[in-house]
Amino acid sequence: MNFIALLVTVVSAFLITSVTGIWLLPILHKLHFGQTILDIGPAWHKSKQGTPTMGGLMFILGITLAVLAGYLTLRLSSQGVADASATGSFYLIGGLIMSLAFGLIGFLDDYISAVKKRNLGLKAGQKSLAQLLVAVLYLAAQQIFAPTTNLWLPFVGNIDIGLFYYPLMLFIIVGAVNAVNLTDGIDGLAASVTMVAAMGFMVLSSIAGFSQMNLLAAALAGGCLGFLVWNFHPAKVFMGDTGSLFLGGMVVALAFGLRRPVLLVFIGIVYVAETMSDIIQIGSVKLTGKRVFKMAPIHHHFEMSGWSEVKIVAVFSAVTCLGCVIAVLLAL
Repeated sequence: MNFIALLVTVVSAFLITSVTGIWLLPILHKLHFGQTILDIGPAWHKSKQGTPTMGGLMFILGITLAVLAGYLTLRLSSQGVADASATGSFYLIGGLIMSLAFGLIGFLDDYISAVKKRNLGLKAGQKSLAQLLVAVLYLAAQQIFAPTTNLWLPFVGNIDIGLFYYPLMLFIIVGAVNAVNLTDGIDGLAASVTMVAAMGFMVLSSIAGFSQMNLLAAALAGGCLGFLVWNFHPAKVFMGDTGSLFLGGMVVALAFGLRRPVLLVFIGIVYVAETMSDIIQIGSVKLTGKRVFKMAPIHHHFEMSGWSEVKIVAVFSAVTCLGCVIAVLLAL
């Protein structure tokens, strides 16, 4: 991997994202695009009422431009692009487009919420259908530019699962994107966890020699870090569904670009825990009338247990780091 191209990508993503906040925040304030806090959350979250949302636009811009800058640097370098095949280019360009499409769904959701001044935007069915459509289009494009029905498993390798590939991958894509969305519940959590996950993907793509995926991962890490300038506790802006769905798309794009979607279970261990805690809580309440957690998703459980937001972010990031280490060891 060309170190200069990697440096250009990370620095560009960080600077563009962080600097964008200087002019974006006043615009969001002026438009009154503030977050509405529901009564079902922790009572102290009410103090965050009105905090600007849709801040994900910062890193969407930063990451997109950084990928372009890094790719041009890589193309102009003497090393060129190691995986400059149609397959490698698809996973870079197609993955970024998929992420932008998910971000657009989130933007529409946030915009409707902001205009109607309530914490409900698109209807659940509309959002699910739109996400499913994006996932279907991505898989259709994959079968054109990088056809495969192989599923990689640790200690086993690639297994051709035939037609089962499509419903399984649809489940992984939509599930992962929504899991990242669930993780965005307290200041700095989704951005911090995703930044660590991106660093894990950087290591994996370096080992595999996937230069273009390395750029995508570097841009994601730099963009998340730039956003934390504004989003770390106490947050001056929230990413909204605009940002969280885009981040979910990026995480999926990287996992698919490495041809290892299963590694999301380990790299995204926090995302998995957030989703499972929600499922367990809902199932328990419906079946027994009792709660397993004080509040779901699980980051709220720890909040209700007395943990500070900063402590939750630190611990969840450390857990993600451990998951990344496991993923790297399994992929070797």
